[in-house]
Amino acid sequence: MKLSGKVAVITGAARGIGRACAERFLDEGAKVVVSDIDADGMARTASELARSNEVRTVFADVAKRADVDRLVATATKEFGRIDIMLNNAGVARNQNLLEISEKDFDDVIAINLKGAFFGVQAAAKQMIAQGGGGVIINMSSVNALLAIPTLATYAISKGGMKQLTSVAAVALAPHKIRVVAVGPGTILTDMVASAIFSSEDARRSVMSRTPIGRGGEPGEVASVVAFLASDDASYITGQTIYPDGGRLVLNYTVPVNEPPKA
Repeated sequence: MKLSGKVAVITGAARGIGRACAERFLDEGAKVVVSDIDADGMARTASELARSNEVRTVFADVAKRADVDRLVATATKEFGRIDIMLNNAGVARNQNLLEISEKDFDDVIAINLKGAFFGVQAAAKQMIAQGGGGVIINMSSVNALLAIPTLATYAISKGGMKQLTSVAAVALAPHKIRVVAVGPGTILTDMVASAIFSSEDARRSVMSRTPIGRGGEPGEVASVVAFLASDDASYITGQTIYPDGGRLVLNYTVPVNEPPKA
């Protein structure tokens, strides 16, 4: 129960990595406020977690500062404080670089990067008002460092996330607030299925660059997030940890196993 007595806020928690992190935080003893723009999915997640005294839900569009401020205010009202902020909400669009419209660009940057910036600000203000201390975790990606042209807007937003994490870590260190990021590789979520594993050739291309030979599970990312949120990571700030199955260290391709037959 490494997070016993802590209060955590998670954006983009209706499914995938956000949902897995909510479950892990609860298992570690935290109270959790989950938010998402998908109200039905969020309600379903909260119901499935089945811990009504320890979970609250808030509809929030992270691209809007007022929604993020309201999210943090609700967590404070319901549980008295905020100790952990996980800026997890994100979208990815698989597009030809030359066909990305201004709206496409603005939509992805608003959710992935601007939304995380609002989350850092709102959480930090509340943590400072409480007397300081706390952890802010930003969900980045290996795409902060890799260049995949068909995921241009996503990669650009995650590149910005790396710097957001760095500058916020330095700015908030005097308040004893740690700011870190997690940069997953290919995790088996709905977003990966729609934007990355868009064909068998695309799946094989990604797996040929993943030494561990498989996609990751959301719970494996949640384990890293829970570690960074805990006192076990008390001397880590400004860093991005990459649970990626060896993706970033590989400079060649590896054989790919055939998918299991139905």
